[in-house]
Amino acid sequence: VVVRCGRSPPLLIAGGRVFVFPCIQQIQRISLSTLTLNVKSDKVYTRHGVPISVTGIAQVKIQGQNKEMLAAACQMFMGKSEGEIAQIALETLEGHQRAIIAHLTVEEIYQDRKKFSEQVFKVASSDLVNMGIGVVSYTLKDVHDDQNYLSSLGKARTAQVQRDARIGEAQFKRDAVIKEAHAMQEKISAQYKNEIEMAKAQRDFELKKAAYDVEVNTKKAESEMAYQLQVAKTKQRIEEEKMQVQVVERTQQITLQEQEITRREKELEQKLLRSTKREQWWTCCWRNSHWLVHLNF
Repeated sequence: VVVRCGRSPPLLIAGGRVFVFPCIQQIQRISLSTLTLNVKSDKVYTRHGVPISVTGIAQVKIQGQNKEMLAAACQMFMGKSEGEIAQIALETLEGHQRAIIAHLTVEEIYQDRKKFSEQVFKVASSDLVNMGIGVVSYTLKDVHDDQNYLSSLGKARTAQVQRDARIGEAQFKRDAVIKEAHAMQEKISAQYKNEIEMAKAQRDFELKKAAYDVEVNTKKAESEMAYQLQVAKTKQRIEEEKMQVQVVERTQQITLQEQEITRREKELEQKLLRSTKREQWWTCCWRNSHWLVHLNF
């Protein structure tokens, strides 16, 4: 920081170099290094009245890149050593740390350290920024007490964890048995369903087969009846043809018989005619012979 004579505002140089006029200007330096603070709060009563000791580690530094924060830091810490600046920041952080401990329970601090660290970081940052100091980080390092409360809490937690483990194991076994039963039930259901589907398929097959058999038997019976009918028609036609043949044969026999009768009649007529002619001839001869006898006498 370069301070000029009179009421001229000081010149702030964050790092780098500057030319100073002797006797006219005065130069003062302020550290911009990061400071590591061990923030201890011993025997602070929590919200439920349990005294605990908390140790946190904070990293702070004067923000040289921000002119407003740098100006505020110069006004607050100009002429002070780095140790004095660190002590002021430490006391501020320790005060905020104590205030936050007083508003929380031991369980909240012990079980959720991240939340506690975030609260200290947020509250301390909003206060230190007015001093030109920025909180780079804050981490809760240690929590302990002299009343063995945390030990008892740990034992209780251990017992709770063991109890939860036993309960979890029992629940796991129960769930395993239930899942196994469900799996077995699903398996049996799937098996029954498969058997039902197979039975349905078998039934459909039997029904279709029966329908096909009926159709086949019907066609077969129709074919058999048609065959028998055709055979009967063929036999009838054969019988009719046989009858026709017999009729023709009978007709021919009758014709032959008639011809034979006619022939015999003609033969008989010829025989009779010849016999008649013979008789006539004999008669004629007899008459002639008788006449001759008379003539001789």
